[in-house]
Amino acid sequence: MAKKITILIVDDEESVRDSLNNWFLEDGYQVECAENAKKALQLIESTHYDIILADIKMPGMDGLEMLRRIKALKKEAIVIVMTAFATVDTAVMALKDGAYDYVTKPFDPDDLSHLIRNATKQITLSQENEILKIKVGSLENIEDLIGNSEAMRKVLKQVESVAQSNSSVIITGESGTGKELIARAIHSNSSRKYYPLVSVHCGALSESLLESELFGHEKGAFTGAIYNRKGRFEMADSGTIFLDEIATISSKMQIELLRVLETKSFVRVGGNKEISSDFRVICATNRDLKSMVEQGIFREDLYYRLNVVNITVPPLRDRIEDISLLVDYFIKKYCTTMNKQMITIDEAALRRMEAHPFPGNIRELENMIERAIVIGNGKKITLKDLPFGKDMIDNSIESLDDFEKTFIRQILNKYSWNISRTAKALKVDRVTLYNKIRKYDLKPDE
Repeated sequence: MAKKITILIVDDEESVRDSLNNWFLEDGYQVECAENAKKALQLIESTHYDIILADIKMPGMDGLEMLRRIKALKKEAIVIVMTAFATVDTAVMALKDGAYDYVTKPFDPDDLSHLIRNATKQITLSQENEILKIKVGSLENIEDLIGNSEAMRKVLKQVESVAQSNSSVIITGESGTGKELIARAIHSNSSRKYYPLVSVHCGALSESLLESELFGHEKGAFTGAIYNRKGRFEMADSGTIFLDEIATISSKMQIELLRVLETKSFVRVGGNKEISSDFRVICATNRDLKSMVEQGIFREDLYYRLNVVNITVPPLRDRIEDISLLVDYFIKKYCTTMNKQMITIDEAALRRMEAHPFPGNIRELENMIERAIVIGNGKKITLKDLPFGKDMIDNSIESLDDFEKTFIRQILNKYSWNISRTAKALKVDRVTLYNKIRKYDLKPDE
């Protein structure tokens, strides 16, 4: 198994704990033991266990009460109860309170191993389902694109407006802002959503490779062409083709691309048969295409053919109020994919992230959260888990008050001292913001 399943055994009899511990270790599981319910609950609060095997009859708190408390803490926990006093009432009560199953003493090792294997399969399926939910469509629908800032709401309105048309779209914005996610949202909310969205990273391919990638090739067209191959335009028939980093294509490819967009037909490399394809084109770039047209680097006719609709994705520094939403999303994503207990982020760490300019935008934030989850050991992401070195800290800031004053001034200036928008961005009410302004003697001319 890729990751060892962890089992917690809770029983007041040492011989039972030792026997079960040895059985499960031989089967390849990771095992811990507790002699009573109180100790077990303390372990469960700080450590994730995939399966909890608990005796019903124990001194002090019994197994049924412990089961109820575990389920109150972690509803999804798989708890198997053990009893030497098997009755229908006990079994029904345990199952009613959320037990996965129950076993009776003395144990049959084969039966118990079979039960644990079945529970393990359920855990694996549940984990795969969570990962699938994140991977499939989690950021492709308009309502699931993360952001509640004014800048992001404007983008989402544009996406909703343009999705049902067949017009060409250029998505512009800095690297890491999520341009491909916007393209996917447009496609998945269009009438073409049941057909392919085909992506091509134009900047990653040489001119000859890009030509073959887009138009396909016939067998023998060049050395290594040992079979016929469909191009991306052909694959995108009835769907959408997404051309990322469109500004990087050569002058020759610009001419060929213009012809394809005008005729919706092309010829494979080395072929002579005209192939038609009904596709919609969406492009993305982090460069100023208009300026490239003025400089003669990018064809004007191709620019206007592509730029029917332009959507500009804002950098993360212009949508500070979305950082907490993105952080929550990426924590859930990576805790799930890494099979870790769900955690939160410390308020000081979040405020430090909101003060960071994020030159790498959402991609940088995502990497930051992934790293914090990998190296962190606690229930919260704290400042020490984030890669903010001394070079990233303003040396004039020597206290929390200094930091808060600097941060509030930064957000006030960002929103031109609009109190309502600033308070919303800071997640405080207007009275609190006014009190902070008075406390730090902040003025618009600072």
